[in-house]
Amino acid sequence: MTNVTILGTGIMGSGMARRLLDQGLPVTVWNRNAARAEALVAAGAAIAPSPAEAVREADVVIAMLADDDASRDVWLGERGVLEAMPAGAVALECSTLTHDWILALAAEARARNVALLDAPVTGSRAQAASGELRFLAGGDRDALERAQPVLDRLGVETVYLGPTGSGAMLKLINNFLCGAQVAALAEAMAAIERSDLDSDTAFRMIRTGAPGSPLVNAVGDRMLKRAYDPQFLIPLMAKDLDYARSTFAAMGIETRIAGPARQLFQDAAEQGYAQQDIAAVIEPLR
Repeated sequence: MTNVTILGTGIMGSGMARRLLDQGLPVTVWNRNAARAEALVAAGAAIAPSPAEAVREADVVIAMLADDDASRDVWLGERGVLEAMPAGAVALECSTLTHDWILALAAEARARNVALLDAPVTGSRAQAASGELRFLAGGDRDALERAQPVLDRLGVETVYLGPTGSGAMLKLINNFLCGAQVAALAEAMAAIERSDLDSDTAFRMIRTGAPGSPLVNAVGDRMLKRAYDPQFLIPLMAKDLDYARSTFAAMGIETRIAGPARQLFQDAAEQGYAQQDIAAVIEPLR
């Protein structure tokens, strides 16, 4: 039976761990704040005191971490994962990270004979819990085939995109579009609310018209209801837009959209909404 380790038990990592436990797989978890993993332990997961200890007997290691710094610390820091990975195990970096860091991390992994894939996901809290994620994979195909039975339990599709960094690149492009769309939606909804329009009727016309999309529909509903139970935390979207901006700039694309959109999320975080869903980005505008 495949032993799986989940590094990082935030919204996504905890959902993925629960899904694997429900599927009957043995799961070991590690989280910087161990208290946040207690519910998973109650559900049957083992908890490790360090990233290195978490991977000692792993066949597949999945990292779902906040940013480049957290990823660097877990993989390469004191008692880090790369030095402790057992022979034959596959490492999956599923976090949303910069393209440059993924390339650097993959080089570090190769130097230690570790098979590492970048495999960030599309989907949020509900998809993680129900096994309906989509994985955007870059790296070695053979390593991906070894990890595929685990990914099949977590998602509905694994898209192989090419060499190392391909998954990270598409994920940043994806989240750039998402962040820009939600920022624009927040400004549009604020304009509706300050006008004489009925908010429910006006939003119904938007969601069923040309601007409508799954993201607009879901986030717009949460804005109307002021339902901010986190599916995607505001500071993480600000971070993703910042990463997208720098990645685009390295390719010679000076985006005029990522910066202002990021500022809306940063303002919301600084005004007390850092632990709320991205839909709460509308609140400073209200």
